[in-house]
Amino acid sequence: MIALVERLARDIRPFAPDLVASPRGSLYRIYRDTRFSPNKLPFKTQAGAIFPHRDLPRHRGASLYVEIGPDGAMAVGGVYMPEPPDLRALREHLAANFGQFRSIVESPTFKRTVGAVYGDSLMRVPRGYPADHPAAEYLKLKQFIFGKDYPAAFAVSPAFYDTVVRQFRRMAPLIAFLNEPLLAAAARRDPLVQTESVRRGRLR
Repeated sequence: MIALVERLARDIRPFAPDLVASPRGSLYRIYRDTRFSPNKLPFKTQAGAIFPHRDLPRHRGASLYVEIGPDGAMAVGGVYMPEPPDLRALREHLAANFGQFRSIVESPTFKRTVGAVYGDSLMRVPRGYPADHPAAEYLKLKQFIFGKDYPAAFAVSPAFYDTVVRQFRRMAPLIAFLNEPLLAAAARRDPLVQTESVRRGRLR
């Protein structure tokens, strides 16, 4: 996994330069949290690595993620558990820029290779948006997840690494779209984030 992350750090830089890819910043611990689980086995059976935005807390932005284990492998991306203010910002951004969002997720290449955007969802469109809003089904989402699962054997095949890089490349535009409002919200909370992001030309 260390070798995988180090190689990805080089190969995702051209299309995802703002994402952190390093063994220290990306790899998850192998120890399980057994405090509230009847399963007291101390170690995970899967290994995972996350690639978050460098200007956002590790789990408060849209990230890429790769996992390998005996039950399968995956290359996925998105925002897994946004906090309420972040979810509001994501919905506002999505509603205001639905044309851009739709051009990404409904492109034939994205649909064929990455698949649908999914996650836990509300039964109704959230308050403040009309029920017939063009983005209604996406506005209901409480998570924004996308990507592919693979059989475990694929993780040791010669094609696995190139497949992960290709999937990450195709998911990168949506990761950037989802991070836009989260970076803006972080800048409002912390002027240092704004200064650094503006300096590098990454906030509009």
